[in-house]
Amino acid sequence: MSKRFNLREFQQGLLERMQIQADAGDRVATLGILIGQESWLVEMSDISEVLALPELTAVPLTKHWYCGVANVRGNIYSIMDLADYLNRGSVAHDAQSRVLLIGQKYNFNTGLLVSKVLGLRNAKDWQRSEQDGDVFYRDSEGQRWQKLDIKQLTQQPEFIQIGV
Repeated sequence: MSKRFNLREFQQGLLERMQIQADAGDRVATLGILIGQESWLVEMSDISEVLALPELTAVPLTKHWYCGVANVRGNIYSIMDLADYLNRGSVAHDAQSRVLLIGQKYNFNTGLLVSKVLGLRNAKDWQRSEQDGDVFYRDSEGQRWQKLDIKQLTQQPEFIQIGV
């Protein structure tokens, strides 16, 4: 048996689980991720794909959080270390790290490097709070989750300006 990660099988399984839950009337629309050591939620509609870290080509004179560019099936994507961008250290380039490709609705060919994908999460019944415009949740076990707002992220001048 191969230990190699099959992205197509993972995505197909994820879509099947989402469809089953949607058919049951309990649609899960968020994906749990680790950014550094913090738990975050991202809307599934904001990302187009989750993939293992592809081979990167360095780009000179860019910010410390800019990892480089990657060829994903013939399309060039900018890859950014989200933890480093958010001043939470750097993501290790290991077997657990993943790249979330930002959905095409934002017109960005950008991938966000995260520490780990934790799977689908249903925050519908979790305790919700806001602080300084950020949205937080507490799950039934008391773990704190922060909501990643991709739209807000892509509108930040710092995010758009990668050059030093």
